[in-house]
Amino acid sequence: MFDKLQSLEERYDKLGQLLCDPEIVNDINKLRKYSKEQSDLEETVETYRAYKEAKQQLTDAKSMLEDKLDDEMREMVKMEIDELTDSIEELSAKLKILLLPKDPNDDKNVIVEIRGAAGGDEAALFAGDLYKMYVRYAENKGWKTEILEANYTGIGGYKEIIFTIIGNGAYSRLKYESGAHRVQRIPETESGGRIHTSTATVVVLPEAEEIEVDIHEKDIRVDLFCSSGPGGQSVNTTQSAVRLTHVPTGIVVSCQDEKSQIKNKDKAMRVLRARVYDKIQQERDAELAQERKGKVGTGDRSERIRTYNFPQSRVTDHRIGLTLHKLDYILQGDLDEIIDSLVVEEQSSLLKDIED
Repeated sequence: MFDKLQSLEERYDKLGQLLCDPEIVNDINKLRKYSKEQSDLEETVETYRAYKEAKQQLTDAKSMLEDKLDDEMREMVKMEIDELTDSIEELSAKLKILLLPKDPNDDKNVIVEIRGAAGGDEAALFAGDLYKMYVRYAENKGWKTEILEANYTGIGGYKEIIFTIIGNGAYSRLKYESGAHRVQRIPETESGGRIHTSTATVVVLPEAEEIEVDIHEKDIRVDLFCSSGPGGQSVNTTQSAVRLTHVPTGIVVSCQDEKSQIKNKDKAMRVLRARVYDKIQQERDAELAQERKGKVGTGDRSERIRTYNFPQSRVTDHRIGLTLHKLDYILQGDLDEIIDSLVVEEQSSLLKDIED
């Protein structure tokens, strides 16, 4: 581990020299590449340097005990040794986590797809609640959101809504949200006062850049049609809606949210690119038998991952057995406690795999 840390520190210093090189400064692509690499290494290198400094201080403190000291000074040195020992243990544990393999998609923006599943109108209303929850979470993080496609219901819910969340590290936090979310409550559509169970599915995809997915125009079939639903005079009068079919994979994406055909095609391409990228990744992971697994969950999107129980104001994440009685706060976007727990569980699982 320490050989690797030493090489990372040397690379970090080398990058600092490169970023001062006029030739690099004038090359925007290299400047961006090296700046990001240095930024990615910064926390690990700083933690490693703090670890080395603490080790040196511990050595110095222990050597002081060999000198002739009065009782008060000796006690102070022993206290310092205890504090340094604890600090070294904490820094060592942190370094192990920092050296874990990083998901290459963690820094990406995300495309989120939410669909009402079992439960009819109530499922569509719950899909709307989940959408608002993620938008509020994004707002809390200072991230931006943009609707790409929405299929509304007449009572204020969504049969389907697809939107982007734009922010550094969005995927690293939201990747755990893919799966089936279950709600237990008395529906607004139910007059009998009985508790119903409904579900909505969430899919979180890393947004792919053009250079990451090679999609040829010849492989895409473009169909134009009139929009339907909310949208004003342009609805059902102009062929502004766009449907894209990626022939090699059979993936189909449609978008009618904008009045402009060009804007709808651009949004549809973003979703298509993300879905094709995700499909390629899943196939690659399956071939290498490296799909995410363990205590956090298999990543199967049909997996029931969380239950939102309104009568008891309870939210339970079934993958880690976490239950919180703060439903209102969570629906307002206060998701960090759940996500932090999932991150810790995944890190623990990865550390266990490495140690085994």
